[in-house]
Amino acid sequence: MGKQMETLESELTCPICLELFEDPLLLPCAHSLCFNCAHRILVSHCTPSEPIQSISAFQCPTCRYVITLNQRGLEGLKRNVTLQNIIDRYQKASLSGPNSPNETRRERAASYSKAMTSPGDRVQCQFCEQDPPQDAVKTCVTCEVSYCDECLKATHPNKKPFTGHRLIEPLLDSHLRGLMCLEHEDEKVNMYCVTDEQLICALCKLVGRHRDHHVAALGDRFDKLKIGQRTSLNLSPLFDHAVIVQKSPGRFLYVVGRDHSHQEADQQALDSNLSSLIKRTSELESLMGKLIQTCQHVEVNASRQENKLLEECDQLINIIQQRRQIIATKIKEGKSVRMRKLAQQIASCKQCIERSSSLITQADQTLKETDHTRFLQTAKSTCERVSMATASSQILLPEINLNDTFDTFALDFTREKKMLESLDYLTAPNPPVIREELCTASYDTITVHWTSDDEFSVVSYELQYAIFTSQSNVVSLCNSADNWMIVPNIKQNHYTVHGLQCGTKYIFILKAINQAGNRSSEPGKLKTNSQPFKLDPKSAHRKLRLSHDNLTVERDETSSKKSHSQDRFSSHSSYGVTVCSRHCLQVSTKTRVGWQKLCILGTVSVQQLVGGTSQQ
Repeated sequence: MGKQMETLESELTCPICLELFEDPLLLPCAHSLCFNCAHRILVSHCTPSEPIQSISAFQCPTCRYVITLNQRGLEGLKRNVTLQNIIDRYQKASLSGPNSPNETRRERAASYSKAMTSPGDRVQCQFCEQDPPQDAVKTCVTCEVSYCDECLKATHPNKKPFTGHRLIEPLLDSHLRGLMCLEHEDEKVNMYCVTDEQLICALCKLVGRHRDHHVAALGDRFDKLKIGQRTSLNLSPLFDHAVIVQKSPGRFLYVVGRDHSHQEADQQALDSNLSSLIKRTSELESLMGKLIQTCQHVEVNASRQENKLLEECDQLINIIQQRRQIIATKIKEGKSVRMRKLAQQIASCKQCIERSSSLITQADQTLKETDHTRFLQTAKSTCERVSMATASSQILLPEINLNDTFDTFALDFTREKKMLESLDYLTAPNPPVIREELCTASYDTITVHWTSDDEFSVVSYELQYAIFTSQSNVVSLCNSADNWMIVPNIKQNHYTVHGLQCGTKYIFILKAINQAGNRSSEPGKLKTNSQPFKLDPKSAHRKLRLSHDNLTVERDETSSKKSHSQDRFSSHSSYGVTVCSRHCLQVSTKTRVGWQKLCILGTVSVQQLVGGTSQQ
């Protein structure tokens, strides 16, 4: 019965998750597949930028039939309701135990793996009838049975037909039997599925999901992989029987049965490969050491962050508890004040009601009095007392506030709840973006504008800038810290840099900083304006006329003579930069033919150029 249940379970097992089908889909090829497994297949075919809805087909894992999906995707496939009902009945009928569906194939595979990797386990005799069995002393490879000393002598004597059997040291049954198939637990693996790159048994090829796959014998696959490894290392099977002779410390000569030239070539190739392998191994060891050190740093930092988290949460809890006590005290005080006031008003109303009731009774008796003398004697005083009681009750009523029910004291922690729900560890802010289209420049200043997505998480900004020339390399310039000017602790989203050179291109990098770290923006290139140059009309010669916003000068013989006043030379203009290069001015002539081109060397005033006593 147990064998039948296991066989039935294998038929009800999903080929992907190796569990009983859960919400099975009926594929067009008549095979079934769990809905979640089909979804994982679609996810595996997606790229990070591609939605799962874009996948329109996938292969059946059993027969490789291409399943085409409609617009509804997996929802467009039919559910295998019959199979699901069979699984439900099977689960109800199965008893808990080693053959129940509660023990999955993966758990059984783990048990096999554990048995294969536990050399210290005791091997017990498989023929002993006593409980517990004795420890085995020998294992027969031919019989695949382990024997204790007594059972070995009794059931496996060193006589025919047992003389040809091979006895070895005790081995676990799993070691002796070798690897077993995960899908057919009673079968040894004896084939290799090339399609799935998996060890399989004969039943997998005959009736299992590998029946249409390309398979190979274990020996053939072993030889092919071995040759491939030799080829990847540039080795030849010739070295399988090589003799190694040490020539010098660290160097070996591989002597093989070939001619001398081939031996030298093979030796050099192997020596080169071994040197590369040793170097690569050393690099990997160094990298592994760094990885181990990084793991240690991760553990230390994670532990510190966990402690910090507990500390911060404890502080938040303490603050909440303190605020709860304070607010609770305020509520109690507000309640006490209002209840005390209401109690006093209730007592006053009660006294007023009692006096009024007494006066009403007395007035009623007076009204019922038939004796004229007694009525006249008590009527006046009774009327006065009733009037006074009415007046006192009218004074009491306005003092009573029935609307003060303590309903204006409201608690609303919606904003605080949202803040608590958004609690998370702090990360470095996103890189800011320099808005070059918003930046402005003059001949010696540049105003840099930028934007940031994480403006609220940024504590400050740091602006770095350097001169950028056509020969500058952005990468090398960014890696060099000597050429940069740094402006720290900027709070706004803009900053004006002063004291720059005119007509010069600068490169700017901006850092957004908070307690978790910083991130830098992409480099931005901005240029200052050139130095403005205009002619000075105050210092111009009397025969020169300036025009076009003091950018053009003409000789004018007909203009009225200008007087040499002190205003012409009372001030001095400085343009910040001394011009020491060669400049050429194109001059249009009217009356004198000799003026065609004027070359200015150094700093020359206009008066020197056109004056009667000027030197050219």
